[in-house]
Amino acid sequence: MKLKWTSYPYIVWMAIFIIVPLLLILFFSVTSGDVFRLGEFQFTLDNFKRFMSPIYLKVLGRSITLALQSTAICFLLGYPMAMIISKAEVKKRNAMILLFVVPMWMNFLLRTYAWLTLLGKNGLINYIIKSLGFEPLNLIYNNKAILLGMVYNFLPFMVLPIYSVLIKIDNSLIEAAEDLGASKLEIFTRIILPLSIPGIVSGFTMVFMPAVSTFVISSLLGGGKYMLIGNLVEQQFLWSGDWNFGSAISIVMMIFILISMAIMAKFDEDKKGGSLW
Repeated sequence: MKLKWTSYPYIVWMAIFIIVPLLLILFFSVTSGDVFRLGEFQFTLDNFKRFMSPIYLKVLGRSITLALQSTAICFLLGYPMAMIISKAEVKKRNAMILLFVVPMWMNFLLRTYAWLTLLGKNGLINYIIKSLGFEPLNLIYNNKAILLGMVYNFLPFMVLPIYSVLIKIDNSLIEAAEDLGASKLEIFTRIILPLSIPGIVSGFTMVFMPAVSTFVISSLLGGGKYMLIGNLVEQQFLWSGDWNFGSAISIVMMIFILISMAIMAKFDEDKKGGSLW
């Protein structure tokens, strides 16, 4: 297939800002020594072997666990929200969608910082608790605070894809099921849920990928006590100066995310079109 000349600028842009950086990360990951000086670096897989040590695998396991937990919670909260929005009147529906979109206009860092004023020892929530005569709670600098930050920041990425699919479901299918005597549970399990599978898969992908690689949320709400894989990469590049090891971790993350996307894409392909059970 012959490419049109109008596609060349996009190809150049992709080569400079996508392909070249990826190749550089791959190059750093399989080398050691000063890569900026010719002849002073050597190819090795020691960076990947180093990552296989228990301490780093524990960080990876914690990151995956929190990402899966946040994805599951976002789904449990997001699916009912998406259904409520899809069944609302047009004006109310637009207002509800706007409520989900408006916080996303604010900087991600500022949204996370806002939780510090709520969950902190002298924050708003503990101020109310102390005003009622109770002891302040430890609401911050733990896994639960990190999980809360993930759910808050990534929930719209679960709601919007599911909503976009639910809104396109033909109401005549539901009306026909009701006429045939199907209960609300049967309508949901046999019609609505199967037809919303593409939106669910998109939501899972859009939440899991940023959740497993986040580092801002864990740094602020975790207080640096709970290192995730994203924090480990940040540490290697910004503080340790070990670009080789940081690149190897990035490659491992990339492979893991690509495998996850492939599994989701395969599942979505099997359910393409939302075939009814």
